[in-house]
Amino acid sequence: MRNASLLPRNSADTLTLLTRLLLAAFVAGASFLAALLFFLVAMRVLFIGRALPGVRSGGVGLSGKTTEQIAAAVAEAYTYPQTGLLALRDGASVWTAHPAELGVSIDGAAVANRALAVGRRGSLGLRLQEQIDAWLSGADVSAVIVFDQARGATYLQSLAATIDKPQFEATLGINGLEVIMQPGQIGRRLDIDATLMVIEPSVAQLIDADLPLVVRETPPLVLDASEQAAAARRILSQPLTLTADGAGPWSFDPPALASMLSFNLVQDSQGGRYQIGVEPQIMADFLGPLAAGLERSPQNARFIFNDDTRQLELLQDSIDGRILDIPGTIETINNGLATGEHLIGLAFQTEAPAVAGTATAADLGITELVVSTKTYFTGSSTERIQNIRIASSAFHGLLVAPGQTLSMAEGLGDISLDSGYAEALIIIGNRTVKGVGGGVCQVSTTLFRAAFYGGYQIDERYPHAYRVGYYEQGPNSPGPGLDATVFAPLVDFKFTNDTDHWLLMETYMVGNALEWKFYSAKDGRVVSWETTGARNVVEAPEPLYKENSDLSEGKIKQVDWEADGADITVTRTVLRDGQTLHNDVIRTHYLPWRAIYEYGPGTELPEGAKTEDN
Repeated sequence: MRNASLLPRNSADTLTLLTRLLLAAFVAGASFLAALLFFLVAMRVLFIGRALPGVRSGGVGLSGKTTEQIAAAVAEAYTYPQTGLLALRDGASVWTAHPAELGVSIDGAAVANRALAVGRRGSLGLRLQEQIDAWLSGADVSAVIVFDQARGATYLQSLAATIDKPQFEATLGINGLEVIMQPGQIGRRLDIDATLMVIEPSVAQLIDADLPLVVRETPPLVLDASEQAAAARRILSQPLTLTADGAGPWSFDPPALASMLSFNLVQDSQGGRYQIGVEPQIMADFLGPLAAGLERSPQNARFIFNDDTRQLELLQDSIDGRILDIPGTIETINNGLATGEHLIGLAFQTEAPAVAGTATAADLGITELVVSTKTYFTGSSTERIQNIRIASSAFHGLLVAPGQTLSMAEGLGDISLDSGYAEALIIIGNRTVKGVGGGVCQVSTTLFRAAFYGGYQIDERYPHAYRVGYYEQGPNSPGPGLDATVFAPLVDFKFTNDTDHWLLMETYMVGNALEWKFYSAKDGRVVSWETTGARNVVEAPEPLYKENSDLSEGKIKQVDWEADGADITVTRTVLRDGQTLHNDVIRTHYLPWRAIYEYGPGTELPEGAKTEDN
């Protein structure tokens, strides 16, 4: 049975009882809060300038400690700057350092400011809440880490003195015939700023770490030139020989070649390398003087015209023109040496001739014989006949292009003993003397007459100083006034092929005559000519006798022949379809020429003979 005295009698009594109980609880609670508030306020008063209860850092309680005390406590708590280890690694090389050596420290004053700020920041409610949380659960204050990067950079700079290395290329050189090679070196530089960034996360967490140093490497273009050194030794193992078609060879022994070699550092898509070859300027200085002798004009093929088949027959194939390509030759030499060659041909720029050996008569418009003429040399010496043969052969099978002017001096080329010419009588000034090439004028006279009779344009013609009997010999001789002399380079005979077709020339020695043929296509031109014959004739002076100590006594030798002086005018008219193509007046003035005899000392002369003394 329950105790009735403790129970309310009705609902009103029950309400009154509950009200009283709540009031009692309120009075009790208010007293607790007031007491708590009084305690907290008292604590703040008691801990003015000191850390509040529950504040700690690094596992060390800081409650009640002043700023200086907190800084001292933190210094003892955080020993990482002095005891921590950072391993700084560069490959196999490792340096260990305490963080303090790199400028790492704990800012005790900053930690004290943080500790004293706990429960003293924000609104009153937030302050009380933070103070209560620290009292009940504790409040950890983090360390303030200072990373003095200037000091860290100073430490790393001491490492850079060992790590940093300059970059340089491998080198090649020659001492005598010995090829010397020095390897290159990779440039290395400690990147201090980047390394500090690598270190910073570890010291921020106060942890030991094995960290890589940031080293920037700069490789040379050529680190190892041993392959090129071996190539240079192969180049110097034997002489270099240069060749050219029809010339040379030219050789350079190893010592000479060594003095010309150069090693040029080049870079391409595959990297850097040494390019080994001859020094361009040295080789150019050698090749330059050779250029003129190696130059060759393009030469058309030579043919003869078959009168039966009316086709061309190849006499001599065409030859490409060439000019020495000095830069190309140097490149060819260097390319050849690089592949182990030591016998290397010169490089040329070539020019194909206008007429190749495959040309046909139809290609050139040659259909027939358009003119043929002969001159005679009866009584000529063996040497003179030899010279006529050599000179005329220079034009056998030669082609003259439409519009081309032929220079006989150029066609003859070098007139010398080396070219096969012999000494025979020639006219120089007012004397007939022995000289190389006597008889060439027989050839120029024959060519002149072929061009004259063929109606071609005559551009340049010079007569002989006096009438030469050879050119007035034989049947159908035109008489004096149609001779032509050549004495290169001052005196020349030139004519132009003023037709639309190629002109082919053929020369033949027939007995004591030189025959010259022109093959082309007739274009309807008609040639007529007439001569005044000899006028203003001046008789030759009486013969002159000259002593010659090279002749024996009693020996008399004629070296010049008399000829009357005269003036002759030849006119030529060339018509085509009633139109005048050429109207030429060819004037010739011959000097009177005396006969000259030479005699040996003591020789009895004919009665009345004129000598140099009388």
